[in-house]
Amino acid sequence: MTEVRVRFAPSPTGFFHIGSARTALFNWLYAKHTGGKFVLRIEDTDKERNTEEALQVLLEGMRWLGLDWDEGPEVGGKFGPYFQSERQAIYDAYLKILKDKDRVYEKDGALWFRLEGERYTEYDEFHKAEIEKVKNTPVVIEDAIRGRVERTEERDFVIVRSNGEPVFHFVNVVDDIAMGITHVIRGEDHLSNTSKHVELFKAFDAKVPVFAHIPLILKQSGPGKMSKRDKGALIEEYEQRSFMADAVRNYICLLGWNPKDDQEKMPIEMIIERFDFPGVNKGNARFDETKLSALNAEYIRDLTSEDFANYASPILASNGVDLASIDSSYLDKVFGLCQAKIKSLETLYEYVFYFFQDTYEFDAKGMQRIQKGVDPKLLLREVMPIFEHTEEYSKEELETEMQAVAEANERKIFAYFPVIRMATSGLTGGPDLLPMLSIMGRERVLPRLQSFFEKL
Repeated sequence: MTEVRVRFAPSPTGFFHIGSARTALFNWLYAKHTGGKFVLRIEDTDKERNTEEALQVLLEGMRWLGLDWDEGPEVGGKFGPYFQSERQAIYDAYLKILKDKDRVYEKDGALWFRLEGERYTEYDEFHKAEIEKVKNTPVVIEDAIRGRVERTEERDFVIVRSNGEPVFHFVNVVDDIAMGITHVIRGEDHLSNTSKHVELFKAFDAKVPVFAHIPLILKQSGPGKMSKRDKGALIEEYEQRSFMADAVRNYICLLGWNPKDDQEKMPIEMIIERFDFPGVNKGNARFDETKLSALNAEYIRDLTSEDFANYASPILASNGVDLASIDSSYLDKVFGLCQAKIKSLETLYEYVFYFFQDTYEFDAKGMQRIQKGVDPKLLLREVMPIFEHTEEYSKEELETEMQAVAEANERKIFAYFPVIRMATSGLTGGPDLLPMLSIMGRERVLPRLQSFFEKL
């Protein structure tokens, strides 16, 4: 059996779009699933846009997602070079093959590929029947996802521009032949190009690869394909926002692929084992950042405490928290409390900052809210003796004492929570209040309650 060889051939423009990432991922998954090779080939012939910085954005985005390549930049391989800008000699050699077969002619300064049958003139009566037969014979594409597709390529097309640059169709096919690509997995928007590519493969007497055109990714709302300008479209955004790479990769897998049992959160080893063309949908996939965020939260909750600390500590440090001055057991308790509740590491600092500083602003809308009901100063006056007389703020003891006070004043215990939370954090929401107070302890909580009481 021939070894499966797939490729991802992006043009480095300074962005790594989620659609490109999905194409790379599906190729990578298929290579891993079949024990084949994943080739990274760079289409860098646009000298104005394709900079070294743009290339690094692409490579770093792929590394962040865990998409290692078997051949390509920084890895090498026997089918290089892997940059189109370095493959001109190869293109020249393949162009000569077509010229020798009389499949190339010049018009308006450009070089055109002559379709089979176009070598005859319209007025050649002897070959008229053959001409009509060739022109009306569609190119049949047995697409691994779309099924049987028939397209008729009726016109010759340019393969080398008037400025001497070979066009996408030509170099794409030449590279696939020269690199031994067996399967071409790409976006559905390329399906319209495939008849041209098949004609070129046949002209070179090369085996046509298996084509698999994956569905488009639609923007979050409204019609149309997702573009780099749409919210959530760029992979680097998620890295900057401290999303879990495994969660982003898992979610992208689900954009157009379904394991058929509605399971969504899966380790990459399971996805590799289950991924194949029959599971790829024909219908377009719609991007949903809410769904991605929910999956990301699941990944955060499933981290070991050690791994969570490894992710969380640099985020706090980058926001000015002096981790070296904080007792490690205190830090572990804070992390343990918020890991199960936090939805994104992106918001970690805003969720826990008050654990590490005694001065903070009070949420303005929250202040208005707590003053609309029972007088917050009265509520604090009722519970303050508990915090003044209790030495160890255990969750259980605080709950017992506060429940007794609440019953004595004919209230629910939760009536006290908003004002206590506002006093001790400046916020209206956060982790469970009583465990939070227990971790912060008397030395942090009591002065804050007293100060807030005076402010009121």
